[in-house]
Amino acid sequence: MMGKIVKVTVDRPLGSYHPNHRDICYPVNYGYIKGIMSPDGEEQDAYILGVDHPVDEFTGRVIAVIHRYDDIEEKWVVAPVEKTYSVEEIKAQVDFQEQYFNYEIRV
Repeated sequence: MMGKIVKVTVDRPLGSYHPNHRDICYPVNYGYIKGIMSPDGEEQDAYILGVDHPVDEFTGRVIAVIHRYDDIEEKWVVAPVEKTYSVEEIKAQVDFQEQYFNYEIRV
């Protein structure tokens, strides 16, 4: 999936709050990729980096996978085709939620 162009449907736009954990505010757009199922039986989740305003959907390139050691699912990181991010830059943007898991970022 690395490098693949995907369309993300956003269900938690930048600035929104997690539906079950009202203390978690999303500093990035977050959603899912229709038609790609993850091990938890739901569609594949994805963070969107490089977009600084709320969006309903976004088409971009998968630049990383967040592998959670203590969860069944992984998260994809999607960005505009022309943008690149270091592991440290990705971590800084997704740690608001990933801090609760033991994870690594695979690029």
